[in-house]
Amino acid sequence: MFSYDDYREIIRLIQATGRQAGYREALGRDRFIIMRHDVEYSVDRAYALSKVEESMDFTSTWFFQWTNNSYNILSRKNMDIIKDMQERGHRIGLHFALNGMKDMEMIRKQIKKEIGILQEMFGFQIDTFSIHRPSRDVLRENIRLPGILNAYQDDFFTFAETVTEDTPVRVKYMSDANHIWRYGYPDERNIMDHDRVQILVHPFAWSPKGYDNRDNYAVLIREKYRELVESINNECKDFFEYKEEFLRAGLIPERG
Repeated sequence: MFSYDDYREIIRLIQATGRQAGYREALGRDRFIIMRHDVEYSVDRAYALSKVEESMDFTSTWFFQWTNNSYNILSRKNMDIIKDMQERGHRIGLHFALNGMKDMEMIRKQIKKEIGILQEMFGFQIDTFSIHRPSRDVLRENIRLPGILNAYQDDFFTFAETVTEDTPVRVKYMSDANHIWRYGYPDERNIMDHDRVQILVHPFAWSPKGYDNRDNYAVLIREKYRELVESINNECKDFFEYKEEFLRAGLIPERG
């Protein structure tokens, strides 16, 4: 269910409706389908999934974290990747982490601050954000900022205190959080039977073959481990003398 072929089928269903839209394009429309990505853990996996979309002449919105221990959005490599995605037509936004903040005015100020920093660093406009693991209070707040769109504002998302199959929603929302499709799978019925749809896909969960949750984490850890080794190898000349030893001892995972 989390292979690139599965993802291509979702894209085909969206394209068949002719309702594909970014957030700004969707404003004021009676019918739209927004594909969104919150990038956790791996910029490389986000880039690979964006290439799958490109092969189908499809673009979407990608939200990257500024405060993330798993990747550095301002590393040369990651900046080049994100700039390339933007140049190929993808929309880039901020994936905002609350980091314990609860005061709504402080949250608003921090969102604007982080967007401003990213715009200055990347050199292109960023006017959309999603919130990482939003609390009910934040969703209930329906945060709106001048000139900036919130993926969870009520134009694109329906907040309800409790959600059941019978809960009336203005916007059908589906998410693959925790390797489980929340609120329905984006199949033909769920896509065609709703005028307004937002789909959240986390790129780290998707791979060419598709894995269950456990194996996906295992492969992801190996990928990040190799990334660390390559970074050390490129930065530290003295690492070379230990690299072969670490390989023989199994401390460095082989490729594949």
